[in-house]
Amino acid sequence: MNRRILAIGGGELKNRETLKIDEYIAAEAKKAAGERRACGLFLPTASHDCMPYYNTFHKVYTGIYGLKTDVALTVNREWDMEKMRGKFEKADFLYIGGGNTVFMLEHWKQSGLLPLIGEAYDRGVLIAGLSAGAICWFDEMYSDSVVEGEYAMYKGLGWLKGTVCPHYNERAAEFDPIVRKNKLRAWGLENDAAVEFVDGEPQKSVSGGGKVWLLDGTDGERVVKKEF
Repeated sequence: MNRRILAIGGGELKNRETLKIDEYIAAEAKKAAGERRACGLFLPTASHDCMPYYNTFHKVYTGIYGLKTDVALTVNREWDMEKMRGKFEKADFLYIGGGNTVFMLEHWKQSGLLPLIGEAYDRGVLIAGLSAGAICWFDEMYSDSVVEGEYAMYKGLGWLKGTVCPHYNERAAEFDPIVRKNKLRAWGLENDAAVEFVDGEPQKSVSGGGKVWLLDGTDGERVVKKEF
């Protein structure tokens, strides 16, 4: 099976700002489910398992697209690994919410969630993630996880190669000099824009208005931008 990640740069789910992307995710889930009713598993780890966030996800994916949803709650609570494994095995896609990326990755590693995510990825389950849920898969990520509002570079999981910035429409002025100074090739993901990777390779963008940018600062003098 092809391993798939859909990295969404940002946008408020509760304000229905990413509906074109959500529509794409729901359609892919229905294809995977076949005759079954498709199910999406929401991971709100980065928001410390914020239940209103899950409720919003449920309203969108059940209320608009008719999918079943479930949620993986593991922060500051006891949970059963086998029951959690069952949730993952029933999911036609995972949706990784936004929030504190560094906290999320540490919790995944310490709690034992990361292997379940990896197994789903290897089975070909679509992994969709927004903001924190988009950037965590890359080698390096531009995030304000440690001090809110103060962006810096952090190590990601390395499942996808390269460097990435979410909310690029808001962060270009700060991120571009980093790309140039460090002579990087990087991704700039705007709000309401996503890029899909299949087996680690970028395949296409999905957008309701935002753009996905390939940034090249390798000459150290300027950043060349190409829309993907």
